[in-house]
Amino acid sequence: MAGSNVRSVITSGWRRVREAGTQRLMLTGLLLLLALGLARFSWGLPFTDNAERALFDWRSYILAEQVEQDRRVVMVVYNDRTLIDLGKRSPLDRGMLARALRNIDGMGAKAIGIDMLFDQPQAEDEELIATLRAMRTPVSVGYAETATNALDIQYEQQQYLDSFMARLEGSNARPASVTLSERDGVTRTWPDFNPGGAPLLGRAMLQSAGEPEALTFPGYDGAIRYRKPALVDVPIFNTTSIDFYANDALMAIPEVRAEAEVPIRGAYVLLGGDIVDYDRALTPFSGINDDAVAGEARDVRPPGIEIHAHKIAQMLDGARLPLVSSAYLWAFAVLTMLAAALTALLEARSWRFVPLLVAQLALFVGLPFFLHWRGVDTYGFPAIGPALGWVLAFVAVTSAARAAGAVQRRFAQGALGKYLPQSIADEIIAHPELLQLGGAKREIYVIFSDLEGFTKMSHAIETEMVAKLLNRYLEMLSQVVLDHGGILDKFVGDAVVAFWGAPIARPDDADNAARAGFALWQAGEAFRVEVAAMDPNLPKIGKTRVGMHWGEAVVGNFGGENRIQYTALGDSMNTAARLESANKALDSSVMASHEFASRTSLDWWRPMGRVVLRGRARPVDLFEPAPDFGGSDRVKLAKAIELVDSNRSAAILALEGLVASNPADKALHNLLSRCRELNEEASYVLG
Repeated sequence: MAGSNVRSVITSGWRRVREAGTQRLMLTGLLLLLALGLARFSWGLPFTDNAERALFDWRSYILAEQVEQDRRVVMVVYNDRTLIDLGKRSPLDRGMLARALRNIDGMGAKAIGIDMLFDQPQAEDEELIATLRAMRTPVSVGYAETATNALDIQYEQQQYLDSFMARLEGSNARPASVTLSERDGVTRTWPDFNPGGAPLLGRAMLQSAGEPEALTFPGYDGAIRYRKPALVDVPIFNTTSIDFYANDALMAIPEVRAEAEVPIRGAYVLLGGDIVDYDRALTPFSGINDDAVAGEARDVRPPGIEIHAHKIAQMLDGARLPLVSSAYLWAFAVLTMLAAALTALLEARSWRFVPLLVAQLALFVGLPFFLHWRGVDTYGFPAIGPALGWVLAFVAVTSAARAAGAVQRRFAQGALGKYLPQSIADEIIAHPELLQLGGAKREIYVIFSDLEGFTKMSHAIETEMVAKLLNRYLEMLSQVVLDHGGILDKFVGDAVVAFWGAPIARPDDADNAARAGFALWQAGEAFRVEVAAMDPNLPKIGKTRVGMHWGEAVVGNFGGENRIQYTALGDSMNTAARLESANKALDSSVMASHEFASRTSLDWWRPMGRVVLRGRARPVDLFEPAPDFGGSDRVKLAKAIELVDSNRSAAILALEGLVASNPADKALHNLLSRCRELNEEASYVLG
């Protein structure tokens, strides 16, 4: 049922949008296409790309795994203290590197990687080359090309680097690319795969150590999986100054050497610089104020050697993050546009609108976080774009609906007389403030009618005939309401709701409403005769039941810019509906409350006892319009009802006499039965 209602509202909303006109529809279509493009390509648009990257960095940080020290990778570094002691800053001392390599070579490392470029001659080059050629442990030596690293290496440097590498041919030392992917100045992803070039440093190290090819992430250029240290003072990777391993005197002491071997054995060893303002890069974590990430130096830019370490750990963990397909991204963009358009068509208001917005916001912002948490590469997955695209699509459809609403309001003003008595319609046209948006508390006379068994009958005949009969029935009852000066509030299927007393109250509203209620029943009876004469094969039409009540209600023009409805809201409307429904249990056709009947000047009312309506706690005194009921019997009935509270036995005896003299009066029979089953408050509780 709920799904059917939603479909109906959406269909109605779309119908209104189409009424906005061809030009408005074309503009709406163009805006929807722009919304689709924004949702799909926000990573490449100048006004959304930075926001997308910032959100990616944020989710990378908050969803990053917290780990204890990863002993599979060891970093042996030149630090600022090393350079101070050497009295030399750049290029890094290669003699120290050669000594460290010789000492580490016999300690059981799986592979060694050097994050340094030997692109200019130094006095220690011969010693370093000899050391590299003598290495038993496989060594990956830093390499770069002007084609991919134009800012880091010039032509002359390239020439020397190539000649240096050529002298290592035939040894366990091979070139490995130390390129970092710094798109927009931040290292978030692996470099683009270069099939003909040197393998990346970490990949080359795993290959030289004999790891399976799949573990080296062939062809992978997705996001780097950064992790966070679990403890502030314990970095993810074990880091030692190169001074220690380059000290031949220390390494000659068996106890010291044995201690130095512990972190090296079975690990991947990286050698390079961890120096302030030298070979450092921004990462997704760099914008986060986190002591554990920044380290003791409070530098949000980790050294390049650490980024290589993260990639090695990512490969060893097999954390090759799957990419989201282009088809999926298109589907997500289309879903965004459709969600916005359908939401606009629903025309939800106030609190009913909030859950829908929250759910969609959770989808746009939460889905990238969910996918990231599930190990999917969300670099390039839009989050800001869909949210902005949703807003654009929503505004486009809403503006079209408002334009159509203006057309509809003009039509409604011209058709006012179809829903209001002509005298009231003329007065409202002269004083339009009577129908201003909003409501006021008024005392009104409410009538609720319903056709017995029509829903069941509608399933037994053709749809066209159902529509024909329903239109004819509502036409007859509507005319009754308008002829008696009432306001047609609404049709609810075959039910008619009307009221008197607003927007303009008249002295004869009570009598007019009472006569209208009785006339509605008469019109229903006439309809039954008309249908039977129309086609004897049609199922029999049930009788029309009517409930009437007087009370307070908030009456006014409710809605918004796109749609308005003049209606009444309040408990009096519900009471009238329950009185109509009570007719079935009371064997009557028209029933009014005491509040309604007592305000009329008509003498046709007869009291019908006191009942507790379904779903209510307070009893209601009932009155039935009975113009053909005898005057003497009317007096006797009134006295009998008065005796119910004081002498129930006498009241029942009097009612038995009335029933005997009116054997065909089902409502009187029902009253007698009810009086025998009253509660302590002298009321009959309707089940």
